[in-house]
Amino acid sequence: MRTHLAWLALIFGQLSLLAVGGVNATVPEMQRQVVDVRGWMSARDFAALYALAQAAPGPNMLVSTLVGRNVAGIAGAAVATLAMVGPSSVLTWISASAWHRFRARPWRRRMQAGITPVTVGLVAAAAALLAASTAVTWRAGLLTFVVAAAVLGTRVHPLLLLAAGGLLGLAGAL
Repeated sequence: MRTHLAWLALIFGQLSLLAVGGVNATVPEMQRQVVDVRGWMSARDFAALYALAQAAPGPNMLVSTLVGRNVAGIAGAAVATLAMVGPSSVLTWISASAWHRFRARPWRRRMQAGITPVTVGLVAAAAALLAASTAVTWRAGLLTFVVAAAVLGTRVHPLLLLAAGGLLGLAGAL
């Protein structure tokens, strides 16, 4: 158990520093670490935890808490959560001071212009990875596509889509 806690602290501490734009940008590496490298859970289990974290109210970093709990119980949840928020919070505090101090500098605007598309790419990679690991049947793949289209093309509230997906699963349609 101690070994798992140490690995959780190391993995999520590193991910914390990579969470440019939010935790969703780290999902591909998080899944790689806990599924492929450590073998703590299946890709499908990871996707289920991610979906649960997104459905729950609160910050989207809850996936780290759920992964930690799944790996090492309550202690794992605490370690993963603290490791995910601690390093990035300290770095954010330090960076925000410098970012504000240099707000008028041309290099700062150029740097921000480069970071923005990278962040979008990381979030898109997370979406693609999760879609691939959850679309285990053609019906689930179709549902993934329909929900993505609905979110992008309409104003349907995501909770309604989530509820519809849960009902389809409950009915055995997937």
